[in-house]
Amino acid sequence: MARFELNEGNQAVLGEGPVHGNMLFDLGMMYSVGRSVPIDYVTAHKWFNLAAMQGNRDAARLRQEVAAEMSETEIAAAQRAARSWLKTN
Repeated sequence: MARFELNEGNQAVLGEGPVHGNMLFDLGMMYSVGRSVPIDYVTAHKWFNLAAMQGNRDAARLRQEVAAEMSETEIAAAQRAARSWLKTN
């Protein structure tokens, strides 16, 4: 089972093992509601986007809800962050 830790840069460092959509969804929830971290819709959108790519339907729905609170610039930043994460993981 994979694990994650948060570092100072609002980045999740995932431990060894496969990354599951549910883990990514949980990260999205953390950032969307401010659970143990400051609320950050850009980061929440990124994690929901990645979870949705792995088939998590709730993540796809919540990504849309978060996007409704964001500017186009913020959405673009979240999408870039998701692409960047995919390249390095």
